[in-house]
Amino acid sequence: MDYLILLPILIPVCMGLLLVFGKGFHTSRAYGFYGALGGALTLAAVIAVCMQGEPSLTLFTLSGNLDIYFHTDGTARLFAVLGCVLWILIAFYSVAYFHEPEPSFDSQRRLKRYYVFYLVSLGVIMALCQAGNVITMYMFFEMMTLTTFPFVFHNQTKEAVRGALKYLFFSICGAMTALAGIFFLYQYCDGLKFTPGGIVDAALVQGHEQVVLAAAMLCIIGFGAKAGMFPLHAWLPVAHPVAPAPASALLSGFIAKCGVLTIFRMVFYVVGAKRLIGSWVQYVWMILALATVFMGSMLAYREKILKKRLAYSTVSQISYILFGLSLMNGYGLLGGCLHVVFHSIVKTVLFLFSGVIIHQTGETSVAGLDGLGRRMPVTYVCFTLVSITLVGIPPTSAFMSKLYLCMGAAQSSQPWIVYTGITVLLVSALLTAGYLLSITVKGFYDSTEKKHDSSGSLEPGWYMLAPMVILTVLALGLGLYTQPLMEFLMSFITKLV
Repeated sequence: MDYLILLPILIPVCMGLLLVFGKGFHTSRAYGFYGALGGALTLAAVIAVCMQGEPSLTLFTLSGNLDIYFHTDGTARLFAVLGCVLWILIAFYSVAYFHEPEPSFDSQRRLKRYYVFYLVSLGVIMALCQAGNVITMYMFFEMMTLTTFPFVFHNQTKEAVRGALKYLFFSICGAMTALAGIFFLYQYCDGLKFTPGGIVDAALVQGHEQVVLAAAMLCIIGFGAKAGMFPLHAWLPVAHPVAPAPASALLSGFIAKCGVLTIFRMVFYVVGAKRLIGSWVQYVWMILALATVFMGSMLAYREKILKKRLAYSTVSQISYILFGLSLMNGYGLLGGCLHVVFHSIVKTVLFLFSGVIIHQTGETSVAGLDGLGRRMPVTYVCFTLVSITLVGIPPTSAFMSKLYLCMGAAQSSQPWIVYTGITVLLVSALLTAGYLLSITVKGFYDSTEKKHDSSGSLEPGWYMLAPMVILTVLALGLGLYTQPLMEFLMSFITKLV
């Protein structure tokens, strides 16, 4: 039965490869339904695997003790289920987003390529989520970059190619930096399988403590590139504006979280939190995370292009998660893991909102959104509710994650962490309100020079609206009923600190 663990990987990969050779798919509806079916079957496979407990499987051995090894634990379940849900909903949204009454041959070719990688990348990410050791995680982390790279250059404009190359460059540079850290750590580890509390051997480390700390820092910075942490964050505001909105939703809502996943694995399952608490690594990581939180919020507040504003917001908000992990205490970890879920849901809605605006009006600038709220009421209500959530206003979901992040900071024994951490989080929340809720104000209250009159509806069809409404309800509902999710997260967090 352990071979069931391969189903979430093989189903979407095989379905994606079938598209390469298959015929009969000519419309965005057919592709969208096929993509949603792939996501649904993958989710069913993930649930089936979860029902088996914590299955493990060594697929094959590369050499020595370098196994391609899969293991489904609590962390794997969290990321795998979240990814499948987003893939399903975004596939339905894409039906309308990519619809063309009379698609050209080039459009059909690009759409086919998009959905091939849409499904294959889901399988690769399922493998990354279920990776049970360092070598398997790193291999599929690199494959994830290669299979999501086509999302960015989908439109094949000069800007899209430039953005895709920047995404590829930063991702590879980050991965190579992390690989250097892994090489150094390897000689001090007792095996490579992820183990709560770490696999670094204390006897081997004796006398080489600073080497291990430096290696851990290389891993954090390297994998932090995918998560948008300073200094390797610059790909996000370049890649997002040129990618299709559904791809931006995936990149920001989930794929960037895979950087969080790999850091989480390296810190808490390889090096061990106890080895890093109180070290210079913890403090440097914390400072980088807080600097990214503030910088991302400030840049988002000043940005005039809608998708770039949301991209800078992602830079800021994912570092909320990294700050929580860097605290290395129960409240910080709980707040960070909760924010993984809540930010994924909220940011997906925000990028789907930007796609609706572009699809229905062609507007890309925040300045061009005056008066649109009265012509797109459902769209703007969804945007406003998830914006309030991201600000952290109770009783919405992100209020809970940010509350625990602040509690985690307050639990620190270092006064500068308490005051600096909480202050940066609060200032960032105010900036978040400024750069998101100002869009709502512009949508419902026109400026003196209106670009849009209030006659005629611009509301999109339900293929676009339904995923946004579902995710908005989820963002609000999880704030009111957070206990089951918290209990699930605590089931594996308590083993790490």
